[in-house]
Amino acid sequence: MAEKECEETKSRDFQVAHLQNQLKFLQNRVKELELENAKLSSQLSSCQCRKLVESVKKLNVGGVTIGSFPIKGCGDLRLGDAVGHEKSKDIDATKHIELIESTPEHNTGYVCKQVVPWRLRITLRGDMLLSKSCILVLVQVEPTVESEIFKALEKTRLLVCDKKESQYTRCGRTDKGVSSVGQVISLFLRSKLEGPRVHGDCEEISPKNICEEIDYVRVLNAVLPKDIRVIGWCPVPHNFHARFSCLSREYKYLFWRGNLDLLAMEVAGKKFVGQHDFRNFCKMDAANVHNYRRHVTSFEISSCSSRSEGDELLAMTIKGSAFLWHQIRCMVAVLFMTGHGLEVPDVIDELLDINKTPRKPQYVMAPELPLILQSCEFEGLKFNCSPDAGQSLHEHLKNEIRYYRLQAAIFQEGLLSCSSTTNGQIPLNHIKKKAAHIPLMSRPTEPSYEERKAKKEGRDV
Repeated sequence: MAEKECEETKSRDFQVAHLQNQLKFLQNRVKELELENAKLSSQLSSCQCRKLVESVKKLNVGGVTIGSFPIKGCGDLRLGDAVGHEKSKDIDATKHIELIESTPEHNTGYVCKQVVPWRLRITLRGDMLLSKSCILVLVQVEPTVESEIFKALEKTRLLVCDKKESQYTRCGRTDKGVSSVGQVISLFLRSKLEGPRVHGDCEEISPKNICEEIDYVRVLNAVLPKDIRVIGWCPVPHNFHARFSCLSREYKYLFWRGNLDLLAMEVAGKKFVGQHDFRNFCKMDAANVHNYRRHVTSFEISSCSSRSEGDELLAMTIKGSAFLWHQIRCMVAVLFMTGHGLEVPDVIDELLDINKTPRKPQYVMAPELPLILQSCEFEGLKFNCSPDAGQSLHEHLKNEIRYYRLQAAIFQEGLLSCSSTTNGQIPLNHIKKKAAHIPLMSRPTEPSYEERKAKKEGRDV
């Protein structure tokens, strides 16, 4: 028995020693793999592109080969937004896009030679975006302008990394239903060119290189929804930021003249010019915004050279360095009150005086549909658009105008039909009475910034 127990003990000791040796070997191997992983990660971080491997797909735009792009390892891409209403074959700008499996004779080996920062200028219409979102849900749902833009980038294989690593920035945010013809975003995209641009010196891009570069406008507009268009691109330095590099922003608000007192509106609007505290002309976000001073550089009312049934379409143009949340729509709402004779222009002075009016009176801001982000100004940057892409863009926008004029004509026919059934008369008892106007300075007020901040700090405690 003693000999048997001794043999079992030796066997167990041998197994323990063997397992310990295996464990030590695996620990050493893990350390080796960690060192190798760190080395490869370092090499990958300095790599500017990825080679084509295994499967490749080929992008055809209107029958013209743009190039072949890697399917794996490209990361997330995106860039565009809006909903269409016609088939692509009806408009030259949105040509047929087809992704086909590459064969040996089609594999042209289009390789990304550089990953460079670009600035893209985008136009979009806001009402179609609103129709694509569920307004009954309180959380943001896709599709959004941003999500559609990145879907287009993914389709065209222009991105080589995810959204964060591409250093994506945008000049500003717009509310649902607000349109833009001058929105600007910046991010790193694929490039066909080699050379010094890796240092981000946009002055080193020659006209010849620009002609040889990927036609970003044409490629992206071919896959974007019809209500979103890229209208130009521009090389920028690596430290460029679409929001913080912006010098000024210009908004337009369209409206019908009607019976408005334009002189009173002009006088009131000029009072916004200069640096003021606009906390009574915005939706306050006390948790994130603590400085409500903004600089408005100009205000004017001008004609849009468009008339309907004797009425004239006008535009308020407001320019400034930056704006608060809903600031333009709040400003316009008060200007309409002065235009209707419900408030005097001096009410602007009272609302801008936060010592006299520390709390914002309750009022409804102006509708979002007529508001347009017109332009964003940057120093020393010039947009590029190829002649072909420019012509396609021009034709697309002309077709869009014709399409919506047809829609307007249909509504006009409906109005004429309605008038014929009522003989153009509306019973007096059906005329809706307007609610009595309560002066702004006599209305209930919202909590002040200090009260909101104190309430938040109390909740945090």
